[in-house]
Amino acid sequence: MRPLSHLFAPLILTAGFALPIEGQAEDFDPFAAAEQSGNSSRMEFLSEVRSLAPGKPFQATIKLTHPPHWHSYFINPGFVGMSLQPNWKLPPGFKAERVAWPVPHIGTTAGKKTYGYEPLVYHLFEITPPPNLKVGSKVTVSATPRWQICDENNCLPEPGFGRPATPSEITLPVAAEAVNDPVNAPAFTAARAMQPGALPGNLTVQASKTSSEITLLLSPADAVPEGKIHFYDYEQVMDAQSDPVVERGENGVRWTIARNEESNSETARTLGGILTLGEKGYLVEVEYGATANPPVSFSKLLAILGGMFLGGMILNLMPCVFPVIGIKIMGFVQQAGEDRRSILVHGLIYAGGVLLSFWILSGLLLGLREGVIGSVGQDVSWGYQLQNPWVVWVLMLVMFVLAMNMFGVFEIGASATSVGGTLTHKQGAGGSFFSGVLATVVATPCSAPFLGVAIGLAFNLSSLLFLLAFTMMALGLAFPYVLLSAFPRLVEKLPRPGPWMESFKQAMAFLLFGTAGFLLWSLLSLKEVGLGKMLPIVLGLTFIGIALWVYGRWCVISRTRRTRTVGYVAAVLFSSVGLMSSKPPPAGLDWKPWSPEAVEQALEQGRPVYVDFTATWCATCQVNKSRGYNRAVRKLFDTHNILPLKADFTNYDPRIAQTIAELKRRAVPVNVLYLPHGDEPKVTKEFFGSRYIQGFIREHLGEAKTQSADQ
Repeated sequence: MRPLSHLFAPLILTAGFALPIEGQAEDFDPFAAAEQSGNSSRMEFLSEVRSLAPGKPFQATIKLTHPPHWHSYFINPGFVGMSLQPNWKLPPGFKAERVAWPVPHIGTTAGKKTYGYEPLVYHLFEITPPPNLKVGSKVTVSATPRWQICDENNCLPEPGFGRPATPSEITLPVAAEAVNDPVNAPAFTAARAMQPGALPGNLTVQASKTSSEITLLLSPADAVPEGKIHFYDYEQVMDAQSDPVVERGENGVRWTIARNEESNSETARTLGGILTLGEKGYLVEVEYGATANPPVSFSKLLAILGGMFLGGMILNLMPCVFPVIGIKIMGFVQQAGEDRRSILVHGLIYAGGVLLSFWILSGLLLGLREGVIGSVGQDVSWGYQLQNPWVVWVLMLVMFVLAMNMFGVFEIGASATSVGGTLTHKQGAGGSFFSGVLATVVATPCSAPFLGVAIGLAFNLSSLLFLLAFTMMALGLAFPYVLLSAFPRLVEKLPRPGPWMESFKQAMAFLLFGTAGFLLWSLLSLKEVGLGKMLPIVLGLTFIGIALWVYGRWCVISRTRRTRTVGYVAAVLFSSVGLMSSKPPPAGLDWKPWSPEAVEQALEQGRPVYVDFTATWCATCQVNKSRGYNRAVRKLFDTHNILPLKADFTNYDPRIAQTIAELKRRAVPVNVLYLPHGDEPKVTKEFFGSRYIQGFIREHLGEAKTQSADQ
C-alpha cells in the first residue's frame, strides 16, 4: 500500500491546480491603450444652393474623405461599426431627412466582412425650410456629425472620442428664388452617382423567409444581368458573414443567405435595403411572402430521397460514426455461427434503434419549425441539439469514456458491457438497440458537410415529406447491418473471435478519441463557451482520464478491500474535479438596457445600480465580461439587489457619451456603481476580474447579510 499512497499524493496535490486560479492575471492588461496614429477623416459640409427660398427644399451633403485603407460604415455595418449620425441643429421650422444611404461595398475588419465606404463617401440630405422665412434674412444650418472609421486591425471614433462637439455650419441668405452654387455642383453630381436608383420596370423582387434563411426571387431571369449580386439590408436581418447562394432558373434568379441569429425581426413584414447588380444599386422595399420556394417536382423529390438514403449509407464511413461500426462488427463476429433468426433479429433491432432515434430528432425539428414546440419560426436545423453546450459536453464525455474503455484502461463490468459492446445472445438485444441510437446521435454532426444540399431542401418540404426524407436517411444508415443480418453467410466470412479482437478494439479507441476531439472543437465553437474555456476543459478531461485509470488499476476484484476503497475515493475525487472543470460555463448576469430614467427610477426605490458602458468593438469590454462575473459575483448582485444595466455604445449615443464625460472618462469600458441616497458614483478600474468586483461591491455595499433558515 505504501507505493500506492506515494503515487496518489502528487496526483491529489495536482488536482488543486486543475482549475484556473482566479486573479493571477488581475493586474495584467493585454489591451493597454496605445497612442493613436493620427489617422482621421476629412469632413466637408456642403450646400447645393448659395441662397435658399422660403418653403423650397434644397440638398446638402456631408463628404467624408478617409485615410488610405480606412473605411466608414453603411447603416448596417455587417459586423461592428458606427455609421454616420449627422446630429442636426436646425433653425425653427426646418426639417432634414436623408435622401438615401449611398450604395456600400463589402470590406473587412479583423477578418470579418463589413459594409461600408472607401476611400470617400457623400451622405446626401434634403433640407426643407419653412414657408414663412423673411426674404433678405440669413439662416444657419448646423450639424455635428459623428462616425467611425476602421482599417483591417483598428477602429477610431470620429471626430475623436472625448473631443468637444465642433459644429459644421452653412449660413445662407433667404431670397425669393433659390440659386445653385456652381462651385459645389461637381460634389453633388458625385453624391447622386453614389445613390441607389429605382428598380428597372421589367424587374420584380419577391422575398420570403424561413427560420434559417432569407430568399430573394428576382424575375424574370433575363432582366438580371450576369455578374455579382448582393443585398445590403437595413435592419441586419441577414448574416453578413455568410456566403449567399445564387440559383438561376426558369422562373428567375434566386438569391439566398442565412439569417442573422442575433436579429430580433420575427414580426417584421417587410424587407428593406439596397440590391446591387454588378456595379449598380437599387432601392428595394418588399413584403415577405411565400413565393420564393416553388413546389418540389416529383423528380426533385426522388433525388432528395435518394440522396438522403445514399448519404445515410456513406455516414457509416464518416469519422463520427465509424467507431460505432467497430462495436457493431465485434457483435457480428461473436454472433458468427449462431441461429440465423437470432442474427436477423439483432440487425432489425439495430435498425429500429436508428429509425426511432431519427424519428424523435426529426419530429422535434418539425415541431420547432412549425411552432408546435416553442414559438413559430425558430431557427432550427439538423443537428440543432449540438447547439446546446450541455448536450455536446455529455456526448464528448461519453465518447471519451468509451474510448478509454475500448483502449483497455478500465472495464465497465459484465452488465454494462452489453451496451454497445459485447452483444451476447442474452444481452445483445439492448446492446444492438443502443448501438443504433448511438450511431444516430453521433451521425448528426457529420451529416451536414456533405448532405447540406439535400438536408436544406428537405427542410422546405411539407411535414409528411420532411419525415419521409429523414426516414430514408435512417434506412441508409442501418442498411449495411440489416444486409449482414439477412445473409448470415456474409457474417460467417468475418474472422472468428480471437486475440485480434483486442487489437481491433484498441484501434477503434483512437477513432473514439478523435470523435471526442471533434466534439471538444464543437463545444469551444459555441458562443456560450468560447476558446477561453479550452484549458479548463482539457484539464478536466485529463483528470477524468486519471479517475478511469485509477478505477481500472485499483478498483478491480483482485485488489484488497483497502486498496479498492482508496481507489474508489481517488477516482471520485479526480472525476469530480474533472467534471467541475470541464462543464460549460454558467449563465452570466441578466443585463437590462441602460437609460438615465432606469437608473433614476431604481435609485428612487433604494436599489443600487451597476452600469456597464460597453461596445461590441471594445476588446477590453469583452475580456472583462468573460472574467468579471462568476457565480460569487452574481450571488452578491442578488444579495444586494443590484440592478445590472448595459449601456451599449457600439453605435454612438450622445446620452452615453455625455454620461461617460461626466464620469471623467474618455473611452469605454466604464463600469460604475450608483448608490441610493445621493452618493457619488463609484467607478471601477478599466481591466478587472471577478475577485476585484467582489471586493469592489463589498467595499461600497458591505458584507452580504445572511438570513436565518426560518426566515
